[in-house]
Amino acid sequence: MITAREVPRALLVVLLVLVLQLTVVLDLQIGGAHPNLIVGLAIAAGLVGGTERGALMGFASGLALDLFLPTPLGLSALVGIALGAAAGRLVEAGVDRTNPLFVPGVAVIGSVIGVIMFAVLGSVLGQPDTLTVRIGAVVGVVSVVNGLLSYALARLCRWAFPTEASGSAWRGSLVTGDRP
Repeated sequence: MITAREVPRALLVVLLVLVLQLTVVLDLQIGGAHPNLIVGLAIAAGLVGGTERGALMGFASGLALDLFLPTPLGLSALVGIALGAAAGRLVEAGVDRTNPLFVPGVAVIGSVIGVIMFAVLGSVLGQPDTLTVRIGAVVGVVSVVNGLLSYALARLCRWAFPTEASGSAWRGSLVTGDRP
């Protein structure tokens, strides 16, 4: 359960990442594609805060981004919910998180899934430009950048969610900084 103390911090993190996405990151283009930190934020929130916090952070950040996109309102939010909840579920299922490549690996795989999900749902909802031949470049850029920034995004989410629900769910994780 998200606490009243966590809400302003989470909103501040969403605002910070949104501003970075719409200013600095938007100007970074590789092969005609630019990174999407909002996808990485949803995944990081799920890894740090669990299913509920991941889904809520994915919804809030996705909805905030949707306000600036020419796509159907709620499309990024829907993808964010799915990614945040899936990442949180992965952690809550007891997957070994002590490998230093766990967080970047989940960020890369989740980003690939998120970009493809966004493109397919966008196409189904009447946005023909979302599913194009450039999808490979978009998948590559988003997944690599989110993998590289995964620990920084997880650190932000850790600040936003300082209380660890039951305490033991995130112990021994490189996401939280604790050692096994």
